[in-house]
Amino acid sequence: MDVLERLPDAELEVMQALWAQKTYPAASGELMEALAGKRWRMPTLLKLLSRLEERGFVRRDKDGRSNRYTPLVRREDYLAAESRAFLQKLHGGSLPSLVAALMDSKAISQKDLAELEDILRGGDGGA
Repeated sequence: MDVLERLPDAELEVMQALWAQKTYPAASGELMEALAGKRWRMPTLLKLLSRLEERGFVRRDKDGRSNRYTPLVRREDYLAAESRAFLQKLHGGSLPSLVAALMDSKAISQKDLAELEDILRGGDGGA
């Protein structure tokens, strides 16, 4: 998949639950557990997984009478694409513009700035 399309919020929540699984493929019941706070019903989850499969984000494998799911898009790849799109759309691709906006709104702390400086110098940002 060359260009990742932006996922609607509900589908992104399902992908986040899938990415959080320890092993693949994951059963739909395991995903329901990961989404426990959403109060979704199984048919809703299955429809969202079907859409994600159509879009090329997940692979569905039959396991007897049930299906198991594997992500085809890595979380890091999706986050990188979304971050680039956000930066381009709202700040014309300018990282200094984004940081300045965060500074002006007090949404970034001195600790955050220190971590950014560490990352820019080749550190891991405390990760």
